[in-house]
Amino acid sequence: MSQIFIGKLIEEELRSQDRSVVWFANKLSCNRTNVYKIFHRASIDTELLLRISNVLKRNFFDVYTDRLSG
Repeated sequence: MSQIFIGKLIEEELRSQDRSVVWFANKLSCNRTNVYKIFHRASIDTELLLRISNVLKRNFFDVYTDRLSG
């Protein structure tokens, strides 16, 4: 199973929505430096991922649940 780099997926989604890092940082109530740190993460806290999912209106948890074997 290949590793998920969630930060890269978040960055790609932000770019696909033509949103700026400043906009994203404001929505998350953090600074731009923290947003760039998120982009470089291989894993992420679930509460933060929930906030990001809500801000970008995309369920990033699907990335993980799709990998579950039934």
